[in-house]
Amino acid sequence: MGNGTSIGRVRGLGAAKEGTHHWLVQRFTAVGNLLLLVWLAVSLIMLPDLSYATVREWLSSPLPAVAMGLLIISFFWHARLGMQVMLEDYVHEGGNKFAAILILNLVAFAGAAFGLFCVIRLALGGA
Repeated sequence: MGNGTSIGRVRGLGAAKEGTHHWLVQRFTAVGNLLLLVWLAVSLIMLPDLSYATVREWLSSPLPAVAMGLLIISFFWHARLGMQVMLEDYVHEGGNKFAAILILNLVAFAGAAFGLFCVIRLALGGA
């Protein structure tokens, strides 16, 4: 069962031994994003108006706040996975690749943390 054998390809045992997991997680987050974005669009359409006060009141309910938090987490996770694949394909030097993926992880984490902070602040009644 060397490199390139049929059974090795079926098992997903590539060079990194984790390509199948990465691919599956990216597909799961894509489906989650799709469902949550449809929920968000329908929810916003059903609001009487899109004023700040109305949206803040809607987001202060537990269900919309949790769903919005899940959307933020899923969105940034999906974006990080896609950008990681791009960086791994196009950045070839080890040090540059490490630095690029480190910066990517920091930016994704910071974006998700800021989004969750904003949702929590609005859900708890902050202005």
